[in-house]
Amino acid sequence: MDKVKVGVVGGTGYAGVELIRLMLGHARAELRVLTSRGDAGRRVDEVFPNLRGYLDLSFVAPDEAELENCDVVFFATPNGTAMHDVPRLLEAGVRVIDLAADFRLKDVDEWSRWYGMEHASPELIEEAVYGLPEINRAAIRTARLVANPGCYPTAVILGFLPLLRSGLLESGRLIADAKSGASGAGRKAALSMLLTEASENFHAYGVAGHRHLPEIRAVLSGQAGTAVDLVFVPHLLPMIRGIHATLYAGLQGDAGDLQELFESAYRAEPFVDVMPAGSMPETRSVRGGNLCRIAVSRAPGSDTAIVLSVIDNLVKGAAGQAVQNMNLMFGLPEAAGLDSVSLLP
Repeated sequence: MDKVKVGVVGGTGYAGVELIRLMLGHARAELRVLTSRGDAGRRVDEVFPNLRGYLDLSFVAPDEAELENCDVVFFATPNGTAMHDVPRLLEAGVRVIDLAADFRLKDVDEWSRWYGMEHASPELIEEAVYGLPEINRAAIRTARLVANPGCYPTAVILGFLPLLRSGLLESGRLIADAKSGASGAGRKAALSMLLTEASENFHAYGVAGHRHLPEIRAVLSGQAGTAVDLVFVPHLLPMIRGIHATLYAGLQGDAGDLQELFESAYRAEPFVDVMPAGSMPETRSVRGGNLCRIAVSRAPGSDTAIVLSVIDNLVKGAAGQAVQNMNLMFGLPEAAGLDSVSLLP
């Protein structure tokens, strides 16, 4: 079978270079086009020396890229970019996976409120499939346009999902206390990301409202079949990769064996690992891998479930999940190109 011809728009960001790395280890995919406005004309391995000897391509300007000749195009671009180019690619028969937020929310007005711009392709929002395989695997297989989930949403949704589906949650609010490494902010110059600002420091941000909040709330509400009251507070950790989400949920009635509930819910999932009772997953255990590792327990003397969920924000939270979606869309083994062992230390 021919290899899937791949284009990446925005190949110089952290998610973009992670896509490149994963594609180079994918036996059924071939990188054809890599775009960059700022680095057009430069060899990819000049920009990213870790790729020397693995790739003989140069970045091209987006306006000069022959993306219509690809089977699938990934957009690893800032929010508000993909929505301008997706219509012509779909018309040309190219399938699209957007790693940004352009097609994640079904409510166009809500999207505009959170992202501060008018949506350029509102007619495609309803068609776009939310690319979390653990809830939308069948729809992803036939999708033309996949909205890859955000990194925080991936960790939070997978952590709450078995409890939501079980009907065990009381009507009170869900609480997501989540922390991310600095790469979650993207590969850009920012005062808060300087080593002297971020190192040996820890703080919350987006407390008044983070852009991932409506995405998480919409998906959880859809899975629960009713509106979910969610408190979500993100924090910046002084490390490069990883997300750790500590989730709290009130239980009602006889909740039974939470460990068995989670193990049963994810037994057939290739990229969700429910750890043994009493475990506490670490971000370094998923560094460089596409896994979400989860542990569940009950607070002593309480009806509160505590779920610990960790992912690599650049892999299962971005590029790895995008490759997982591509595999489903093209009938490839779901784990193709994603079976590497996580890095440690």
